[in-house]
Amino acid sequence: MNFIGTRGGEKATAAEAVVRGIAEGGGLYVPESFPVIGSEEMNSMLGMDYSERVAFVLGKFFEEYPQDALLNAVKEAYGKFEGEDPVPLVKIEEGLYILELFHGPTCAQTDLGVFLLPYLLEEGKKLTGIKNPLYLLTATSGDKGKSVMEAFRDREDIRAAVFYPEDGVSKMQKLQLVTQDGEGICSFGVRGSYDDCQTAVKKMLRRGEKRDKLEEAGYAVSTAGSSNVGVLLPRVAAFFSAYLDLVGSDQIAMGDKVDFSLPAGNLGGALCAYYAVKMGLPLDKIVLGVNRNNELCDLIDKGVYDRKKSLVRTMSSGLDVLQPGNLDRLLFEISGRDEALNLERMKGFSTTGKISLHAEEVKRLRELFYFGSASEEDTVECLYEFFEEFNYPLDTHTAVSMHAARLYRHTLDENAPAYPMIVLASDSPYKLPQAVYYALTGNDVKDSFKGLKRIHLITAMTVPNALKALRYKPARFKTVISPEKVFDEAIGFLK
Repeated sequence: MNFIGTRGGEKATAAEAVVRGIAEGGGLYVPESFPVIGSEEMNSMLGMDYSERVAFVLGKFFEEYPQDALLNAVKEAYGKFEGEDPVPLVKIEEGLYILELFHGPTCAQTDLGVFLLPYLLEEGKKLTGIKNPLYLLTATSGDKGKSVMEAFRDREDIRAAVFYPEDGVSKMQKLQLVTQDGEGICSFGVRGSYDDCQTAVKKMLRRGEKRDKLEEAGYAVSTAGSSNVGVLLPRVAAFFSAYLDLVGSDQIAMGDKVDFSLPAGNLGGALCAYYAVKMGLPLDKIVLGVNRNNELCDLIDKGVYDRKKSLVRTMSSGLDVLQPGNLDRLLFEISGRDEALNLERMKGFSTTGKISLHAEEVKRLRELFYFGSASEEDTVECLYEFFEEFNYPLDTHTAVSMHAARLYRHTLDENAPAYPMIVLASDSPYKLPQAVYYALTGNDVKDSFKGLKRIHLITAMTVPNALKALRYKPARFKTVISPEKVFDEAIGFLK
């Protein structure tokens, strides 16, 4: 399996794509073609556990990787998750299910992709003959940074620097980022938005003076963000696994269609769902939840995207994004994989901040996707009402996705089929305790750990030990910088 850049001009093996992180031409790597998983293989996957399903799906893309070693790496990565099933599917009521993605070591969906990346990078280096140590640069809206620091700590030949918006993450997320144990990793708060962090990191990853200086320090430069196919592709398997769990429990028959609802955020999940469709998963609609930063709704409603609106801070901070990193990949796909058009469009986007789609592209987008926007009030009401009705606590991001799923259902004609809806739960509610406690009770709590206790008293949901342990850990990484200083700190960390 080869990979191509979204802006044309190159091909790469799977190992090259993983080690490089982003395409040499400035775009992102995507599979050159999509392997189809047919009915016979789907039936064979029914008897597999989650790790085996992940390895099976990934093996379609990473053919050059030793398959036995890949399976062992997947089992080791997901062996760190809590429970027998790393990604359990919970039935809420007839036709509504929640896929819990937060049982990893850092209590967020980002663990699904990041914790397998060390193996993919190490094996990728062997396959490509790269001898230099790796330097991973990653922007985070809160969750991915912790996953990266936990997965890559104390590794001899890999260093990792994480940049997050200082005022754009929850208190619990910040504690995870600043107290992380281990050597060879660091985090920096940035006075700005997640978009500012992501822009600064991409400038260092793209071929140019900044990347040259980092490589002169003796490192091969890459990223552990969803720009890297090694982080993105493991999450494709979650969609197949959820579907197979429904078939295996006789909730649906093989070949029946389903819908998925998930947070839009950086559009990584949206691309994974799209890839699953291209690989043969019977998926009818991909519902994407957005918060007050709802410019993506204009893309599907009007065929126009304008990132120059002001960012609004919300309780679903992981969705506070105006320039989704995977927009490049999404536009490439709905353009019919037109490399020249995508190159022209993304160049224009970098200067004007605007994108206009053709009518046919809007039609393609609407056929598969639905964007649903939730205000702060919508998020609070959904979280509160869902707990009142089902005794199931959502986090704020999942509440946005649940609200979007309900909005989508209201758009359906009464004679239209209502397929089973699977909502992806991206975070443990305890990752955002103040916001969740407020939604459940209408009361504020300033201390994160009091928030943990009070949510537990209300919900009886087990508090993850990894979060409880943060209370007594000292802050290690206290540096806060402007976006203009990101490169200075990145290169300074290597000295």
